[in-house]
Amino acid sequence: MDHKILGTTMPVLEMMLQPGETIVAEPGELSWISGNIQMKTSTSGAGAKGLFGVIMRAASGGGLFMTEYSAQGAPGMVAFATKLPGQIMAMDVAPGKGYMIHRHGFLCGTPGVELTVGFQRSLGAGIFGGQGLVLQKIGGQAQAWIELDGEVVTYDLAAGQGLLVHPGHVGMFEESVNFDIQTVPGIANVLFGNQGLFLARLTGPGKIWLQSLTISGLAHALMPYLGHEAAAGGVAGGAVGGAVAGQVLKDLFGQ
Repeated sequence: MDHKILGTTMPVLEMMLQPGETIVAEPGELSWISGNIQMKTSTSGAGAKGLFGVIMRAASGGGLFMTEYSAQGAPGMVAFATKLPGQIMAMDVAPGKGYMIHRHGFLCGTPGVELTVGFQRSLGAGIFGGQGLVLQKIGGQAQAWIELDGEVVTYDLAAGQGLLVHPGHVGMFEESVNFDIQTVPGIANVLFGNQGLFLARLTGPGKIWLQSLTISGLAHALMPYLGHEAAAGGVAGGAVGGAVAGQVLKDLFGQ
């Protein structure tokens, strides 16, 4: 199937499906479609096998339901827009060539894609909305499109070569890369008090994709605009700004 990535700061993925071709995504990802696209939402899809598979996919951030978009009778178009400023990456997935991605990174994929939990660790209430760090594993035999936030920086790590990264900056890495969390003492962090800074250790061999925009950083930047002006009897613009920022945080952390 053909696809185009349109735009720059807030890109849109436009998929052109031939009759009988299908693309799989979470129900909330759709932006717009042509009239001859048929939608089917169910708990199956994305590699979920039975109830346990559905639960594991949901635990990874993939949701309980998936939607299939199929062209009927003629070519059709499906479009998915990014939620935050960033980039869309097109990846080929095969057995032994899977990827770990941040929990909201999966945009869509062909029917052979499989979504499971790749990593899960509690990091305290100050990061990721108190949900801890969760990485999705993308496997199977498919094409997948991944959303990364902000600018994207890539590194090819040699065997044994390591890099320490703030967990929120970890966008995606090849499954051959070893991943773990460690605490760096002596660094006071506003999110964790004086307990030290949590950093992800990525060790090669393999390629990693780091994202410049972090969800925790965005939430911290929006915090001054969460209705304080409205509560103090400030201008109406403060109330509007607080409502917008509040909805952004709800969308990001509400799952």
